Amino acid sequence: MLERIVNTNLSRFRRKVNVAIRKFNKYRSPEAKAKLLRLDDKEIVVDFTGTFCQTCGFYDYFDDFRIFLEEIGIKTKIIEINKKIDGATVIFCPKNVVITK
Repeated sequence: MLERIVNTNLSRFRRKVNVAIRKFNKYRSPEAKAKLLRLDDKEIVVDFTGTFCQTCGFYDYFDDFRIFLEEIGIKTKIIEINKKIDGATVIFCPKNVVITK
């Protein structure tokens, strides 16, 4: 099955990612809070901090964010998780977005 390719410019793409971050923070904070660190045509880097409900599963928060992205039309896969004392930095790879300059 072919994936749908979405052409978009970087500022529009950034706005859509920020919508997903606001939605994630609305429903997951204060246990987990997301902050966009970097975004380009190859990856979305998000910093997650918080106490992280351990009964829910530490990694489930990152999948939740991936689902929030998917709900606004950005399909991604998680390509790297770097754990740290107060959370993690997660790199998502967009699968259906082509950034136009």
